[in-house]
Amino acid sequence: MQRIRLGAAALNQIPLDWDGNASRIASACEEARSRQISILCCPELCISGYGCEDAFQASGVLATALEMLVELEQCSHGLVVAVGLPVWWEGGIYDGAALIADGDLLGIAAKQHLAGDGLHYEPRWFREWPSGQQEIISVAGRRVPFGDVRFNCGGVRIGFEICEDAWVADRPGARLATRGVDVILNPSASHFAFSKDEIRRRLVLEGARAFASAYVLANLVGNESGRIVYDGSTLIADPAGIVSSGKRFSFADISIVDGDVDIDDIRLMQSRISSCGSLSDHGDAISHDFYFQPLSPCKKLHGEDSREKWERCEGAGSRKKEEFTRAVALGLMDSLRKSKSDGFVVSASGGADSSAVICLIAIGIALVVLEHQSDAAERLGHTVLPYSPLGSSGGPYEDDFVQRLVAEVLTCVYQSTVNSSKLTKEAARTVASSVGARFHEFDVEPIVQKYEQLADSVLGRKLSWERDDIARQNIQARVRAPGVWLLANLYNAMLVATSNRSEVAVGYATMDGDTAGGIAPIAGIDKAFLRDWLVWIEREGPQGIGPLSAMKVINVQQPTAELRPAADGQTDETDLMPYDVLDRIERFAIRDKQMPFVIWEQLVCEFPQHDAAKLGYWTERFFLLWSRNQWKRERLAPSFHLDDESLDPKTWCRFPILSGCFSRELEDLRVNASSRGVRW
Repeated sequence: MQRIRLGAAALNQIPLDWDGNASRIASACEEARSRQISILCCPELCISGYGCEDAFQASGVLATALEMLVELEQCSHGLVVAVGLPVWWEGGIYDGAALIADGDLLGIAAKQHLAGDGLHYEPRWFREWPSGQQEIISVAGRRVPFGDVRFNCGGVRIGFEICEDAWVADRPGARLATRGVDVILNPSASHFAFSKDEIRRRLVLEGARAFASAYVLANLVGNESGRIVYDGSTLIADPAGIVSSGKRFSFADISIVDGDVDIDDIRLMQSRISSCGSLSDHGDAISHDFYFQPLSPCKKLHGEDSREKWERCEGAGSRKKEEFTRAVALGLMDSLRKSKSDGFVVSASGGADSSAVICLIAIGIALVVLEHQSDAAERLGHTVLPYSPLGSSGGPYEDDFVQRLVAEVLTCVYQSTVNSSKLTKEAARTVASSVGARFHEFDVEPIVQKYEQLADSVLGRKLSWERDDIARQNIQARVRAPGVWLLANLYNAMLVATSNRSEVAVGYATMDGDTAGGIAPIAGIDKAFLRDWLVWIEREGPQGIGPLSAMKVINVQQPTAELRPAADGQTDETDLMPYDVLDRIERFAIRDKQMPFVIWEQLVCEFPQHDAAKLGYWTERFFLLWSRNQWKRERLAPSFHLDDESLDPKTWCRFPILSGCFSRELEDLRVNASSRGVRW
C-alpha cells in the first residue's frame, strides 16, 4: 500500500500582482508542507493572474512570469508543486503549467484546448499545443522540457489536463491513461455559473474513473479581475469516487483541500482497464527522485460528502438563491478591497433593486465576519473597530460588531422629488437601518425644477407630461447622480449601480442616472428571480445568516420608478410588460436566437392568461427596445457573470449598436398574426 496525500489550492489572485500572487503561492506551499501534502496543484495562470487579457501579449509580462517561476522554485522543498503561467515559444504564447519538485523545475505542460466561447477569449492570446509534441525552452539559462509532457516523481506518474482540456470530448486524460499515469493535475480558472459545480464534479469523477487515476482540480477564488467570480471549487478524486472537496465562496486568500489516495489501488484498477498502459510505456516521462514521506495519521480515503450543508440541500431553487447570494457577496467584497475603496454608496429608492444591493452588501460583510472574525475589519480595509464575538440571538444582522462594520462600509441615500412617496422613503430607511447602514436624505426637487425652468426658457413654453414625458422622467433620475457621486468621492467609496438584467435588456434605465456607478452587481440577474429572492431573504435567508424580516416593506410593493405623478399609478410592468413575459422573450430572443413570430407562437401557448394581441405587442416592443438600447448596455458599469445567458457585451452577448431593429422580422410577425385574426 502506497498512500500519498494530494492537495488542491484555491487562490485569490490578482492580474499582474506579481509579488502578491507569488506570496500566496508560497503560503500555500508552506501550508501544504504542514499538512503532509506531497503533491500540490495550484490554479491556472496563478503566477500572472488569469485575467491579464491583452497584457499577455507584452513581452515584459512573459519575462516577469518566468522570473517569478524561478523565484518560486525555492518554495517547493519537500513538495511537488504545479503552478500556472503564460509561456512564449517560437512566436506563440501558450498557457502553461510548470511542475516543480523539491526545488527543481522539471518541465512545463502546455494547454491543448482553449476556451473561446462565452466570456472566454483565450484564442486571442494563446495557441493550442499539439498533442504528442515536446520541445525545449530556456528558463534562466536552463533547458526545460515544454509541451505535451509527463512526469515520474519518485515512481508516481503525473500528467496534466489544464481547465478546458477536461471539458472537451478529446480529453488529454484519455491519452494519459494509455501511458498509465497515476495522478492527473488540473490547474483551472473555472468561473462561477449557476449549477456549474455539479458539472465540474462530474468531469472530475468521470476523469478519475475512466482514466483509472487520481484526479486533482485546483481553482481560483474571488473576483479576480472585475467581472468574473470564481467559486474556489477544489476537488480530489480517485477511481472509487470523490475523496475530498474544498469550501466554495471562501473569503480567504488561500484555501487548501487535501486527500489521501492509494497508488497501489489505482494501479490495480489500471491493470483491469485495457486502455491503460504498462510500465514500459513511460520511458519518455521526465523523472525526479522525489521521496514521499510516510503519512501520519492516515485519513479515510472516502468519507461523507464534504460539501457545506447549503450545497446539499434539496431543491434547485434554494441552491440557486444560495449561490447567487454568495457569489455576488464575494464579488462585492473583493471589489471593495482590490479597488482600495473604503466602502460602498447606494442610492436607495425604497424599491426592490436598491434594497437587494443593500442586502447583498450587508450579507457579504456578515459572511466575512463569520469566516474571519477578529480579522474581518482588516479584511475589508477597516482596522479601527475592536472585535467583539458574534453573540446576538437575532443573528448576524443584529450583531453589534457586524452592524458597526456595515456602518463603516455602507452609506445609503434616499433622494426625493415631488413624485416620491412616503412609503418608499420609509422603506429605504427601514432596510438601511435593519442592516446598520448610514442613511441620508436629499431633497432634489428644487434642482429638478431649476433644470425644467432652464428648458422652459429654451423652448419658450412650460414642459408638460403630455408632450415631454420621457424627458421629465429622465431629468429626475439624472439629477440624483451628482449628489450620490459626491458622497462616494467624499467617502472614498464605490458607487453601486442598481439596474437589473430585465431592465438592461430593454433599456429601462436612465443613462447617467440610475445606471451611474462603478459596479452593477445585479445586472446579471432578472427581475422575476430578484423579487423571488427578496421574499426568500425575508422569510428564510442564506444558511448561517438567516432571514431579514425588514424586507417585507419591499416585498409588499409593486416595483415602480416613481418618476411620474402619483395619480398616474406608474409601475414598471405597466411601463414595460409583465416581468415573467419579458424574461421569457429575452431567453427566446437572445439565448435561443429565435425570431419574433416563432417567439409569439410559444408565448401564446405558455401564457394563456394574456391576450394573444397583447403578447404580440409585447414581443414587438421587446425587439424594438432591445435593438435601440445596445448603447446603454455598452456603457453599463461592470457586472458579475452569473449564468451562461448573460447580456454583458464585454464578456458574453455582442450586438451592434446600430442595426435594422428587426424591421423585416417584426413585419413578418404582424402579417402572420393578422392572418390568424390577431392585430395590435
